[in-house]
Amino acid sequence: MLLWLPFHRCTNSRELQLRLPLHSGLALCAFSLGCASLRPSEPGREIRVLVYNIHAGKDAKGVDNLARVAELVRSTRADIALLQEVDRGTTRSGKVDQPGVLASLTGLNVAFGKTLDYQGGDYGIAVLSRWPISADSLISLPVIPPQQRSGGSHEPRGALRAVIQIPGGPVDVLNTHIDASREDFYRRQEMTTLLQLATRSIGEQRRSTLVGGDLNAEPGSAVMEMVRGSPLRDPWPECGEGSGLSYPADGPVKRIDYLLLPADWRCVSASVLETDASDHRPVLFVLTRAR
Repeated sequence: MLLWLPFHRCTNSRELQLRLPLHSGLALCAFSLGCASLRPSEPGREIRVLVYNIHAGKDAKGVDNLARVAELVRSTRADIALLQEVDRGTTRSGKVDQPGVLASLTGLNVAFGKTLDYQGGDYGIAVLSRWPISADSLISLPVIPPQQRSGGSHEPRGALRAVIQIPGGPVDVLNTHIDASREDFYRRQEMTTLLQLATRSIGEQRRSTLVGGDLNAEPGSAVMEMVRGSPLRDPWPECGEGSGLSYPADGPVKRIDYLLLPADWRCVSASVLETDASDHRPVLFVLTRAR
């Protein structure tokens, strides 16, 4: 059974910045930015999508990284950013509303999905978008039996679905961060639900759908082989530059951060960006509609 959970969504960064406090010396330079959804965009343009695990707002050394993440989003001219490991109001992050701060610093619209109550706040995934986000929901990716972690706790996984009103028609974006265990047992269950969601969206509902995030699975694994039987594909072989290795940031040996595309999207280019702002390196995809 799929569980659909509504979460707070901010679709106007100008509104956000009026109620954000200053945190850790982060200057809210977004007061000078207009709402990104008001920027004109011509139909048929290239779409730039960034996939980035931001490590709960800190780099691998534990230093706050939100300003660097925001600068990277701006400098890459990302139209959509799929972010994983995002905190909102947690103790470890100084009670900072990380989705709100990133929206303000970039001038983009934001949706956030909580997957876990953590240290007095929320932990989850977020989507930033240049264009309006007309709807969003957090969809549970259940596993059987529930996965027990150290201390007897459980970390549920989910997919944040955001409907983005891009030029040429709306797009469903599914952003996720699935299990990081050594074995594929839980990942395969989570990927099954994720692919069912995408198949239903593309087939039954005839919606253009992009799926991405930190999949914690390498090419050739049982989890990634599941994609072959779905309406999605891994576009790296057709457009990627280099190996695609993105983890760890200081010397990548794994390719685990993906954007999966349906037939109605063409990948122009894809590249891993060299930066130590997080423990992952971000991956940038440039796309166009195939038809």
